[in-house]
Amino acid sequence: MATGAADAVEMRGALMRLRRETGLAVAFGGLVEPGRAQVRISELNGTTTAALSALAVSSGNGLGGKAVALVRPCAVSDYSSSRRISHEYDVAVAAEGLRSVLAVPVVVRRRVRGVLYGALRSAQPLGDRTLSAAVEAARDVEQSLAVRDEVDGLLAAARGLCRHDHPGAPGGSERHTGAQGAQGAEGMVWERLREAHGALRALAPRVVDPALRAELLAVCETLAASPGSARSAGSERPPGSAGPAGQVRLTHRELDVLTCVAVGATNAAAGERLGLRAETVKAYLRSAMRKLGAHTRLEAVVAARRAGLLP
Repeated sequence: MATGAADAVEMRGALMRLRRETGLAVAFGGLVEPGRAQVRISELNGTTTAALSALAVSSGNGLGGKAVALVRPCAVSDYSSSRRISHEYDVAVAAEGLRSVLAVPVVVRRRVRGVLYGALRSAQPLGDRTLSAAVEAARDVEQSLAVRDEVDGLLAAARGLCRHDHPGAPGGSERHTGAQGAQGAEGMVWERLREAHGALRALAPRVVDPALRAELLAVCETLAASPGSARSAGSERPPGSAGPAGQVRLTHRELDVLTCVAVGATNAAAGERLGLRAETVKAYLRSAMRKLGAHTRLEAVVAARRAGLLP
């Protein structure tokens, strides 16, 4: 699923929850258009006309534009007669029959990414409960966008490693030879690759979009199966460790835990990163060690790398 379409799905879900929790007659919203200082209304819930569809709201204009400019929630009890906002969009608002309206900005890393609206068809104050619910709905969208941004950044970095920085690949570690020598450069590349792999696996459970989650896990598998990963363990394979990758089947959570262990995380640190209790992490680790024929954490990591499960 494309990023824009997935973001729209997040907005749509938030609007549905807002109406369900508050009883608002209408909820609508949209995201800031790339490269432009305006929000394009794309998601409508409870509307009876298309008057608001594709409406472009500029920063500072109307209620939503005011929320964008001030970076805080705004509300009016009677939109058409309010002196607290400008009235560039009165025709569209009147066509939909909206009177009492609130607008909450969606803010990610101090940048407004969209606006979420809720409205009634009668002129009456919107209570604190309704405003709080709208703010919570906006926070849900913010968290989803922040996770997606992080995933996109990590995916881009991981693809770059896959294309250019595999140890032994043309243009890979050879580019970094110098004072530290080829061996040191190769170690740095593997460290970067393993950090990217661990970060991606830790993020995967937080990704709601199944297509994006599948893509993320596919990149993890590519990183784990990168050239040289098996030989990076060399002769350190412990007695009784796993054979070829096809003979080892770890669950997603077992692999998540092992990925954290591979970068030196304690059980408590792995639990915090994955949203699990330390005892749960310990149980997953024991299960993974048993499947890999390992007796220590280090042996488990080495065995998983030899099996192509970790980079």
